[in-house]
Amino acid sequence: MAASGSGDPLDAKSGQAPVAQRIDPTREKLTPAQLYVMRQAQLAQWQKTLPQRRTRNVVTGLGIGALVLAIYGYTIYSVSQERFLDELEDEAKAAQARAMARASSGP
Repeated sequence: MAASGSGDPLDAKSGQAPVAQRIDPTREKLTPAQLYVMRQAQLAQWQKTLPQRRTRNVVTGLGIGALVLAIYGYTIYSVSQERFLDELEDEAKAAQARAMARASSGP
């Protein structure tokens, strides 16, 4: 039987692959070599997932940009369709003209 950690891919007792234990480098005393190996493993894992993450970020950015442009376009379109301000100005001018007419014909 192979000893644990001797390079045997299966655990002798359970027949399963060994699972890496999560360690906290701030609480456990690790040698510089162990820290170096950990950093190398983290860097390799980060570089392995980088293209997928970059693709997701680009898709997310394009989606947010499209949403912003759609909201902006809709806002510009709806403001250009608003005619009620023109109507209010016309009513204000008419009211002002009536007030001027009353003032001129006054007592």
